[in-house]
Amino acid sequence: MQKVAIVTDSIACLTRELVEQYGIKIAPLPFYVGDKVYRDWVDITPSQAYEFFLKDPDSFKSMGASPGVFLEPYREASKQAKNILCVTISAKISGAYDAAQLAKEQIKTEFPQTSIEVLDSQTVAAAEGFVALAAARAAEGRSLAEVVRAAEEMRDRVTFLALLDTIRHVYRTGRIPKIASQVGSMLNVRPILTTSSGLVRFIGAVRSRERGIERILKIMRDKVGESPVHVAVMHAYAPEEAERLKERVSSEFNCAELWVAEFSPLMGYATGTGTLALAFYKEG
Repeated sequence: MQKVAIVTDSIACLTRELVEQYGIKIAPLPFYVGDKVYRDWVDITPSQAYEFFLKDPDSFKSMGASPGVFLEPYREASKQAKNILCVTISAKISGAYDAAQLAKEQIKTEFPQTSIEVLDSQTVAAAEGFVALAAARAAEGRSLAEVVRAAEEMRDRVTFLALLDTIRHVYRTGRIPKIASQVGSMLNVRPILTTSSGLVRFIGAVRSRERGIERILKIMRDKVGESPVHVAVMHAYAPEEAERLKERVSSEFNCAELWVAEFSPLMGYATGTGTLALAFYKEG
């Protein structure tokens, strides 16, 4: 039995291959399409969710995470290890962190010998995924305290950037009024977002997709220089564009790791389809 098992939520945008390689357990967060509830990763693929979204964006709604979402992943992880680290999306953005904490208390009677720590990643999407991956990669033979420390160190290093194809749906984040989203959409404004202090923040806007891609690549270049870099490219229903972005990243940066993932529809319902995003950190 290994010492530490890792749990994270489905917003972490980890690929199936990475999840299987490192034995990470995924808590599938739920959302509504109309009056039907779907579990991210389980009942529906991101592409299927975005097809629903394109047909009727207003029918697509997030819902609060409940402790029950984390109970089954905790049970599965308890079969692997006596210690569990659960990494969640930023607590300032979602109730997943609180739900994971409540699930930790509920499961104590079932697995009294299991120690569970819940870590707020203070970020989103594959940036959160890299925090979970850092924990999983440190878990081989390490103590829970050492694994938590590895995750915390990654939390301080990883950067998230997103280029939206439209500002139309961003009012759902609560960051700007709906009327401002509608006006910005008519003007073809494309926001660039990042995470800071646990919140998603605007750091700029462009009038064309090409300029947006140049902008986020420049930000990444300024941060990593020539150093080896670990990169995740994400997309919301834009696989071909994501592959082109991946090819540019591969050719322009010294990539130690590079993979593509679909942007969780639980983020995508506020960013809209066509979103391209990067999560990255440099070695050393």
